[in-house]
Amino acid sequence: MKKTIKVVAAIIENNENEILCALRSPDMSLPNFWEFPGGKVEEGESVLEAIEREIQEELDCKVKAVEVFDENTHEYEKVIVNLIAIKCKLVVGTPTASEHSKLIYLKKENLSSLIWAPADMPIVKNLMK
Repeated sequence: MKKTIKVVAAIIENNENEILCALRSPDMSLPNFWEFPGGKVEEGESVLEAIEREIQEELDCKVKAVEVFDENTHEYEKVIVNLIAIKCKLVVGTPTASEHSKLIYLKKENLSSLIWAPADMPIVKNLMK
């Protein structure tokens, strides 16, 4: 039986109403796919606490989790991912790519121009509505 992991993803908008997109590095699983930055929820952690911690660790900046935006479950070859997208407000610093190959901001209507990780696709579609 495949393991299900709970993962949080940050929807971070800048002042121009553009969304932060992160390119997975060649060293990560699903290399060279775009995603919303985030990571696994740790034992005993709320999803809001998890996204704030993950963004601090991954992007070296601080966000405030505002609200859950969307949630879906995607079955990959080896694991099932329960992905929870959370709208976040950047409060301190500038997102910096340390684990990812690249970070870019895109207008919502241009999000479909990237090749997204399968679990992130439903969130992209909802953002574009």
